[in-house]
This record gives sequence, structure tokens and C-alpha cells, in this order.
Amino acid sequence: MNEAFIYDAVRTPFGRYGGGLSGVRPDDLAARSLEALLARTPDLDPEQIDEVVLGNANGAGEENRNVARMATLLAGLPVTVAGSTVNRLCGSALDAVFAGSRAIAVGDSNIVVAGGVESMSRAPWVLPKTEKAFPVADLSLVSTTLGWRLVNPRMPAEWNVSLGEATEQLRERHNISRQRQDEFASRSHELAEKAWNDGIYQDLVVPVPGTELVRDENIRPDSTVARLGALRTSFRPEGTITAGNASPLSDGAAVVLLGSAVAARALGRDPIARIAGRGAAANEPQFFGAAPIEAAARALERARISWSDVGAVELNEAFAAQSLVCIDGWGIDPAIVNQHGGAIALGHPLGASGARLLGTLAQTLTIKRLRWGVAALCIGVGQALAVVLENPEFA
Repeated sequence: MNEAFIYDAVRTPFGRYGGGLSGVRPDDLAARSLEALLARTPDLDPEQIDEVVLGNANGAGEENRNVARMATLLAGLPVTVAGSTVNRLCGSALDAVFAGSRAIAVGDSNIVVAGGVESMSRAPWVLPKTEKAFPVADLSLVSTTLGWRLVNPRMPAEWNVSLGEATEQLRERHNISRQRQDEFASRSHELAEKAWNDGIYQDLVVPVPGTELVRDENIRPDSTVARLGALRTSFRPEGTITAGNASPLSDGAAVVLLGSAVAARALGRDPIARIAGRGAAANEPQFFGAAPIEAAARALERARISWSDVGAVELNEAFAAQSLVCIDGWGIDPAIVNQHGGAIALGHPLGASGARLLGTLAQTLTIKRLRWGVAALCIGVGQALAVVLENPEFA
């Protein structure tokens, strides 16, 4: 089996719902990330890209079903470069990296671009198709922005609760307090602001033409524990989850450049990380937030390392509560998790977040001269994905 490497990573800023990127179509967001990636690799002949694989969670509107193919054409890649779109909800971009790295591992591909895109601002409303031509009853529009829609009536009710209610159930099971959640959320904003000020993200993020956004739009450096503690709960009157300790609806795109060891010659650059292990896991849909515990365990086993070897973790902060459940379940030092902020501050465009995690993780391993890192996401309907990266400096 060939080894698969990450050679570069780039993303757009992540915009607030209805904010700085809301006027940009998702296919254009994805195309911009592809254009930027190619511009950063001038030695690469685009004809040598075997495939573009992008993740996208909604796909019901301007993505035009296969946003990867649309984006390759809009970005001016040769028409011979194939494009495939995958959907594993919040894990879609990481699933795209799974697909691309596996193709490299078995020798089907040498160079693959993988990542994802989401415009939650522009996700359309959908109307159920009627069973007969002229129905008498009213029909309701359904938002495709987030969560369950047009649910099969045979699905058990306890499974299809909202993501927020599911997380309330999870934090009850694991006794996660409101105080811990707000402290975690405040840390996310503090570290994200510091990372931007320290230049951590400048080399990873490219602006989108026609917009003024140059930084992630959701960061609130004034989000103290006291201010977060004053926010009203969102899902239960007596609950703990608020808009402040959950990730915001977001827009953005992110991609990584994958290649085999021999691809370095064509790319004219050395790899920044090796994909050492992958893991997928699933559990009861309402407890999706804890699924990364097992996914990461499987990825570590396949990388033949343990948590004691890991120096950095990028865990997607869908909610502070589920992030804390995972950190507690792993038994790791919270200080190594999301050292440059997480999704609560940076944003969570569903289909793009997995590639954002990998880019940040590879950057962290390089800057801090760490050998091993883990990236993981929980996924709605009870799933999770995780990847182990190795810093090539230590290989």
C-alpha cells in the first residue's frame, strides 16, 4: 500500500450566517479554494490531478448536486479532471479526504484534491412533492440549512430529536455543567483571536474576491464566561446549551492537496503531514456527540500509536458539551485540544470543517514540532470520523 500525504491546505474565511460570504454561491466558494490551492503550487500541471473530491452536507440548491464537478469547471481546471461529491453531513470534508487518501493508497491516484464547502446562508427551502396533482391541504416549506427534514415516519422519535436536544441528553448522561461549557466556549474565542493575531491562520486562509471578509467572522474576543453565562438557553428552559456554547451556522470552503510520496516531484514541494490512520464509528443517533471517542480510538490503533503519543488534537466543536464528553472520554489533557481555537469561534460550515481541521492540525504539528496529531468530528445521526497525522520531520 502506498502512503498518502498532505502537501498543502487552504480555506476561505468562515463567514457568519447571513454575513460576509452570504452573497457568494457555494460552487464559487469551492472554486475559489481550488484556485488558491493551484496558485500556491505553480509547479503542478493541473492535468496531473487525478480527481477532486469535495464534501457537502446539503446539496439541495446552488451546489447543483455535484458541487465538486461544478467547482472544478468554474476554477478553470481541465475538463478531464473528474469531480465527485460525498455527503457524511458534518464529516463530509473528512470523508472526502478518506476517499482521496484511499485512492492514493491503493494506487488508483497519485494526486487528489479533497475538501468541502457549505453555504448555510444560501441553503434553500424545499417543498415536498405532492402525491396527487391538486392537493387540497396546505404544504409547508422545509429549511435545508441544518438538521432533520422530511423525516420518515417509521424513524423512532427518540432518534430524530434536534441536534441541540440530543446534546442536552448527552450532557445529562455525562454530567457536563453549564459552567464547563461556557468556560470551554470562552477559551475557543480567546485562542482563535490570539491565533489570528499571532499569524497562525494567515498562511491557511485566502479571501474571496468580491467580499471584504479577511478573517473568520464569528470570533468574539469579548465572550467572557460571565457574558456567556448570561445568555438564554436555546433548547430547554432548564437546559444548558446556548448560542454561545454551540457552533454557529456558517459559510466557507476548505481543501487539502493529497499525494503519494512520488507526487513530491510533480508538486515541487515536500509534504506537510502523513495520513497515518483513519477511523469511522457510529452509535445511537441521539448520542452522536460522543461518537468521536471510538472513531479516534480506531484511527490511533491503525496508526499503531496511543493517546500518550499525541501532542495536538483538532476536535470539531459542534457543541461545547459534546466536545467535553469526548475529551473526558479520551482522558487527555484539554490543553492539547484546539490550541488555536475551534468551531465555536471559527465557525462550522458543515461540509468544509473536516478539511479545516486537517489544515490547522498540520500547521500546529509543524509550528510546535510535534510528531503526532488527531483530527476528529462528530456527525449528526450518530456517526464520527477521525484521522491521525504524522509530522514528516519525524518519520
